[in-house]
Amino acid sequence: MSVTIRDVAKAANVAPSTVSRVISDSPHISDKTKRKVQKVMEELGYHLNYNARNLAQQSTKTIGIVVKHSTQASMYNTFFPEVIAGISALCSKFDFSISLTTGESEEEIYNDTVKMVRGKKVDGMIVLYSKEDDKVVPYLVESNIPFVVIGKPVHSQGQITYVDNDNVQAAKEATTYLFDLGHKDIAFIGEDNQFEVDEARLNGYLSALNEKNIPIKEEYIKNLKFDAEEGRKIAGELLDLVEPPTALVVANDLNALVMLTALSEKNIRVPYDMSIICFNNSVLTQVSNPPLTTMDTHIFQLGHESASCLIELINEPSTFNKSIIVPTLMIERQSCKQM
Repeated sequence: MSVTIRDVAKAANVAPSTVSRVISDSPHISDKTKRKVQKVMEELGYHLNYNARNLAQQSTKTIGIVVKHSTQASMYNTFFPEVIAGISALCSKFDFSISLTTGESEEEIYNDTVKMVRGKKVDGMIVLYSKEDDKVVPYLVESNIPFVVIGKPVHSQGQITYVDNDNVQAAKEATTYLFDLGHKDIAFIGEDNQFEVDEARLNGYLSALNEKNIPIKEEYIKNLKFDAEEGRKIAGELLDLVEPPTALVVANDLNALVMLTALSEKNIRVPYDMSIICFNNSVLTQVSNPPLTTMDTHIFQLGHESASCLIELINEPSTFNKSIIVPTLMIERQSCKQM
């Protein structure tokens, strides 16, 4: 037979209501009594019935996570496991679970989100991206459920709590770093400028060029969606130009690895023939050959802060929406060289 609150109360010589208050960490119970009751709970092997507690509190103690791509595709993205680790660390501290959308397409991911919200399966949502023509965020605004976006919202900023880096400034710093090494012909390789993070990094690159009075060359701006064959094509197009670039700003580390391989196949040596700087500072940038100079976006912290903001919104619905900017830091390695 399982141990009940009444069993704990009897063994601790307190009222059942006191045990309940200890479980809910009530400030009206002294630390001495809490320690006494918690010791008895441990000795008797009492385990909290989470389903009963959540039902009584009308809470699921679950946070929904809206992924950028399908779950399968996300597993190959270095951003995903690190941001989930940050979210999980905070959720574990506050006894929350997480639930991921599992759709394979944008429409399926949206439908998963609707099912979570309408089915009251979650107390709040974290959206791992910000994107033009996105249906998820407008739906969450309309549904009035607590949610947080990782990335600067494209619309309704004042109505949305978000956590982000200053991606414009980070890309500007990365581009200026290459310029200060003597590079004038600097190309930019993004992923998909429908996503706010890519657009912001492109704008930072353009801002740096304008500030240095370097002409903007449209043929230097490319998009790559982690595809080896596409990487070879882009490398060929850039190298075949009358004035090929001597340096690349690559908007994420996976695409930087693709370009490293594509350039190597064409006997272009990094950093001697081409310098590369990228973003995220995942473990891949540390073990690549050569190790990549990168802008560390502190992905774990992005996840941790987003979960903290969301739990605050869940527990205190009157909390004002806020924006939190996690700083970036340049990590210099061996992929950039003075001209």
